[in-house]
Amino acid sequence: MDRNISEIKKTFTYVKKHWQLYVIFLMPALLLTIIFKYLPMGGILIGFMDYNPIRGILGSRWIGFKNFSRFLSSPDFMSYLLNTLKLSIFGLAWGFPVPIILALTLNRVRSKGVRQKLQTVLYLPNFISVIVLCGLVRILLSVTGPINQLLGSQINFMTMPGAFRTIYIASGIWQGAGWASIMYTAALAGASQELREAAVMDGANLWQQIKVVEWPAIKDMVVIQFILQAGNIMSIGFEKAYALQTDLNMASSEIIATYVYKKGLLDGDYSFSTAVGLFNTIINVILLLIVNKAVEKMNDGKGL
Repeated sequence: MDRNISEIKKTFTYVKKHWQLYVIFLMPALLLTIIFKYLPMGGILIGFMDYNPIRGILGSRWIGFKNFSRFLSSPDFMSYLLNTLKLSIFGLAWGFPVPIILALTLNRVRSKGVRQKLQTVLYLPNFISVIVLCGLVRILLSVTGPINQLLGSQINFMTMPGAFRTIYIASGIWQGAGWASIMYTAALAGASQELREAAVMDGANLWQQIKVVEWPAIKDMVVIQFILQAGNIMSIGFEKAYALQTDLNMASSEIIATYVYKKGLLDGDYSFSTAVGLFNTIINVILLLIVNKAVEKMNDGKGL
């Protein structure tokens, strides 16, 4: 204990003596963080105003929570909220286990060359832009596309509200699962080889090996990722949903993010779109706290 206190005092003395070096190296990062992360937060005031771009924030009229009331009393509010929650929750339920399964599967491949080739193939979709991905999806699922030719049908999947969520989630899993498996693969590299060999010698089957050897190595990582993803359940980017959206699948594809984009940038209703975006963020923070508490109780007090 005394040794730790002594080390802390030495570190503090060193930092105090050479504080100029720390200022020089940390100042650019601090300035960038303040300018691009914290100062823009002042923009949330727009959500409480009848904002006029010419008058600015200081000259615009303060209207309190009227924008929030307008959104909450909108007849389409529940539709946008449910569409957002369904895409997020179903995406989490179906997409979250896939990177874990991929990492566990790749960890069983003994040939380093084969494993590297498989990883390259799995990681590549992550580097395809969202818009290009949506273009590929539209081509594949068009009336004259490969899927319809394979099925011998002429179904326009992009106009079916019931198919939108499946298309959105499946394409997201294909694009991101391989890349998301990297951290689990790295964690599995630290699993005890001696323990694995002992388990094999004791006659442990595949499931028992995963449970005893591999799962403990990635458990903390899984918990952290689950909390972060569950806490961002409302944070669906508008790009993909908007790019896959058509007039006929609007019943399923219109989510809060696309609504904010249309109201803010297309209609120029800056105050209302800011209020809706802030509402979305508040729900995210609440969900993050709830999920973190729930996981703490189920994971021996370990959370974020």
